[in-house]
Amino acid sequence: MTEQEFLEILKETGGYISGSHIVATSGKHIDTYLNKDAIYPHTRAVSAVCKAIAQLFAGLNIEAVVGPSLGGIILSQWTAYHLSEISGKDVLGVYTEKTEDKNQILTRGYDALVRSKRVLVVEDILTTGGSLAKVVRTINAAGGTVVAACAMVNRDPDKINDSVIGAPLKTLAELRLPAWDEATCPMCKGNVPINTTVGKGREYLARQGAIEGTHRE
Repeated sequence: MTEQEFLEILKETGGYISGSHIVATSGKHIDTYLNKDAIYPHTRAVSAVCKAIAQLFAGLNIEAVVGPSLGGIILSQWTAYHLSEISGKDVLGVYTEKTEDKNQILTRGYDALVRSKRVLVVEDILTTGGSLAKVVRTINAAGGTVVAACAMVNRDPDKINDSVIGAPLKTLAELRLPAWDEATCPMCKGNVPINTTVGKGREYLARQGAIEGTHRE
């Protein structure tokens, strides 16, 4: 699967939004948004994407695939399924869970399932790479061997690389998307309405309303 073919799948499922005024989780303002959750209900699309991921690592004798919850659960299952089909052996698909301190840990006895196994770690969108790196460290601590990592999209390929993740990293697409602080946002200056259907637009407008209300008082 080429990068363009993958991006077309994102667009067809509503996962690639452009030309909009969106407030990201970071608080930055952006005009392009990757809605990773939009692709998951479309099982044929998810299967195709995960088959492409599996094919990238078909020769590495992967024995288990691990992804961080929540989106990584779906990706780990489908990727493990396609690796099983390719290799003719049972490749496990498990996931980590986020703790209160935002670590990623193996629960439900999954630590025993990855111990002494060759593991592929999968993730949807890399913004900082932090979650993926935490999964890699958790698997290593459990006695597994992370032989590779993969994400659908790397949003900052200049900073997120093998050394940051702690394992050889591949992605289906690399997208350097512009982001602005509110003070320098060209869409704010142009009075472009905030998108409230994705990102943190609703919360941003609620905060703005609260600030304006305080000023009026």
